[in-house]
Amino acid sequence: MRAVVHDRHGPPDVLRVEEVPDPTPGAGEILVRVHATTVNRTDCGMRSATPFFVRAVAGPVRPRWRILGNEFAGEVVGLGPGVTRFAVGDRVFGCDQRRYAANAALKTVGEDDPVAHTPEGMTDVDAAAVCDGFILAYTGLTASGVEAGQRVMVYGATGSIGTAAVQLARHLGAHLTAVGDTARVELMASLGADRVIDYTREDFTAEGPVYDLVFDAVGKRSYRTCKPLLKPGATYMTTDLGYLWHVPPLALASRVVGPHRVRMPIPRYRREQVLQVKELIEAGEYRAVVDRTYPLEDIVEATRYVETGQKTGNVVLTVNGRS
Repeated sequence: MRAVVHDRHGPPDVLRVEEVPDPTPGAGEILVRVHATTVNRTDCGMRSATPFFVRAVAGPVRPRWRILGNEFAGEVVGLGPGVTRFAVGDRVFGCDQRRYAANAALKTVGEDDPVAHTPEGMTDVDAAAVCDGFILAYTGLTASGVEAGQRVMVYGATGSIGTAAVQLARHLGAHLTAVGDTARVELMASLGADRVIDYTREDFTAEGPVYDLVFDAVGKRSYRTCKPLLKPGATYMTTDLGYLWHVPPLALASRVVGPHRVRMPIPRYRREQVLQVKELIEAGEYRAVVDRTYPLEDIVEATRYVETGQKTGNVVLTVNGRS
C-alpha cells in the first residue's frame, strides 16, 4: 500500500510517499481503506520532535511512528477475529492517537478504540476532519466545567480546536465570544458565536473581568495578557506550553494560590467522544471546517501550509482516489 513515511525527525521534507506492506487486523481490530486523513499540529510536532523533550514521546533518535496521521475516514475492508461492532463495507471515521498510521491507504484500528460509523450523508473529507479538534476542545471545556449561561471567550476560534470549541461551547449553552482575524469573521458567526471580535481592529483584552473562561485554542497568548478578562475564580486555558514552558508549573501553582485557575488539560481519546461528535453532527449542531484538501502525494506541501499557522479549520489529505 501507499503511505507517508519518515525515518528521521526534521522539517516537512523528511516526509515521502512509498510502498509499504499492507497491515493485517488482529483480534478485535478492523482494517480500514482510508479515503481521507488530515495533517494537524500533533503530526507536525511528532515529525519535528520539537521542543527537544518531545523526543521522549516521538522517539529519542528516530521516529517511534514511521507513519503519522491520527484522523481518518474510509471503509471497512477486513475484520480481525472477534469483531462485532462493524462489518465489511461499513463507512467509518475516527482518531487513533495510540498508533497513528492514518496517512496511508490502509489502516488497522481496534473496534473499541475511537472509531464509529460515519454520519449518514457526510463526506469522507468532512468526516476525517472532526475528531481531533473536537476531542481537544471537549477536554478543555469539560475540564473547566463550562455550563449554560457562562461567558466564554475562544481566542484562535478559526483553527481545528477553535472551530470545535465555538460549536461545543454553543451546544453547552455558554455565551460565546470568538476572536479571530478579519477574513474569518463570517465563519465565526456562522459557527454560532454570540459575539465576534476581529483582533486586527479591536483590542480583545479591553473588556474588563467578564469571562468565566478564556480558551486560547492556538497557544499564542498568555495568562498575563488574558488575566484582565477573567472574573475572580475564572479559568484561563491554553493548548501550548507557553514561553519557556511556564504553563505547567503555573497550572500547578494556580491550584493553591492566585485569583484564577490556569489549565492545559491532557486529552484522553475515547470511543465515547467520537460517538458524541457523531450525535451532534447528525443533530445538525456540529460541522466540519475544511480549509484545503491535497492528494496524499502532496504531503510536504500540505504540511508546510499547516506549519504557517494560518489554516482555517483542518487540512485534509485524500487517499485512494476518493474525496
